[in-house]
Amino acid sequence: MDTATKRAKLKRLKAEIDARKDLPLTEGNLVFGEGNPDCDVMFIGEAPGAEEDRCKVPFVGACGELLDEHLEKIDWKRSDVYISNIVKRRPPENRRPRRGEIEAYRPYLTREIEIINPKVVVTLGRFSTNCFLGDAKMKCVHGRAFNIDGRIILPVYHPGAALRSTEIRNLFQADMEKVPKVVNGELKVEIPKAVTNLPSSMARPKAKKGGAIRALLSGR
Repeated sequence: MDTATKRAKLKRLKAEIDARKDLPLTEGNLVFGEGNPDCDVMFIGEAPGAEEDRCKVPFVGACGELLDEHLEKIDWKRSDVYISNIVKRRPPENRRPRRGEIEAYRPYLTREIEIINPKVVVTLGRFSTNCFLGDAKMKCVHGRAFNIDGRIILPVYHPGAALRSTEIRNLFQADMEKVPKVVNGELKVEIPKAVTNLPSSMARPKAKKGGAIRALLSGR
């Protein structure tokens, strides 16, 4: 899919979400993904915060500044990647997104991933990681690359957690340094034995006739 087609599809997807008045959190602004549609790496957080809601751009507050800082440390720019969230509108008072909200917006994230078709998905924090690795704990999976049905998933602590803890910030930096290594094939990629306790709407469908399992994790 060429760049122009990707941009057109993303524009239509954004308009479709905006037109849906029955989605959760519609009192807030729509914060759609942004970045390079031809990127190798897509970052996925959990939901917009207050600054993101105001600017209608993902990761532009303090968390975004930290993410940008660590992209620069690996000699990348924000324009080199694509950044989005599971939930496309801000939960009140920056609370964590609820399961129903995640499930309501999940089909749109699925389509966003399919359009971008990144080589690597970097999940920022527990909520994003759990969409791909079920009930996995961040302390167990962060910084490890997993092959989920042809797509490489790299869980990394959320920048918000890194801002609150020096220990987490050090782990976040170390994990971010692994991102280009994953892209270049320099880091071991694991195949998880099982992915458990995914919400029903996130469960992967049965494989068809020897084909790869498709859904949120569809790969190249």
